[in-house]
Amino acid sequence: MLEVKDLTKTFGKMTAVSHESFTIRPGEIMGVIGQNGAGKTTTFRMLLNFLTPDSGAIIWNGQPLTADAYDQIGYLPEERGLYPKMRVEDQIVYFARLRGMKTADIKARIPEWLEHFQVKGKRTDKIKDLSKGNQQKVQLIATLIHMPKLVILDEPFSGLDPVNASLLQDGIEMLRDNGAAIIYSSHDMGNVEAISDHLVMLRNGEVVLNGTVDAIRQSFGRTKLFLESPLTREQLAATPGVTRIVPHGAGFELTLSDPAVGQELFARATADGYIPEFRQAPPTLDEIFRMKAGAKDA
Repeated sequence: MLEVKDLTKTFGKMTAVSHESFTIRPGEIMGVIGQNGAGKTTTFRMLLNFLTPDSGAIIWNGQPLTADAYDQIGYLPEERGLYPKMRVEDQIVYFARLRGMKTADIKARIPEWLEHFQVKGKRTDKIKDLSKGNQQKVQLIATLIHMPKLVILDEPFSGLDPVNASLLQDGIEMLRDNGAAIIYSSHDMGNVEAISDHLVMLRNGEVVLNGTVDAIRQSFGRTKLFLESPLTREQLAATPGVTRIVPHGAGFELTLSDPAVGQELFARATADGYIPEFRQAPPTLDEIFRMKAGAKDA
């Protein structure tokens, strides 16, 4: 289990991370979101001991992180770093040996990993001869092949097409199922909502959201309403508490200032009986992100 306790990091007069705390348990995927400059990469660099916190603690399985513990970590940086003239096999072997694996064990596992991620290229090909997407997959294999217990992925889905993004998601979920704790950052809120068990949002270095995705969404109330009924757009717009209306299928998607407005609308919409659709839901993660990113107060 990874515990981050009251972590703070400053650079001169700028505070990059302020009193940050969260916990990631084995078999859990945690998404970290926030605008550029929110503190995500600084957090990852402190976890990896690339940067020293000004204060706070990083605890791994009840103990401070040691040099030996770093062999249990897999890290994929946002800026990819491969040696273009090395062969695929040599590149993977090099990084895996840095994590304590034996060469024979690495070479024995390479074919299944190349197949799992559908790398288009041979293990004897040079990195520079692969497409950008396949280079990304090779670096991901080098990050994961030693089956780390803690995985840190900085914008891993950046630049991947939907097929390759799905393969990456499968790899992340495979590690989770094997008991790894996984923390990753992404700007794709749909992706974060789909695979994250836990979510942390940073704004200006401070944690402004921390919890399960469902709990966070529910905390904002069921302010979205999907409605197909005899009520016209004009009637809906005239209803106090309806702040936004957009077409949705054969009906409308409404944004409410208060979830209780839904009760009044339900009574009016069903006054003559059956209606095809009435569904009230919390805002999407993307909408919450935009609300919190632009908020003045946490």
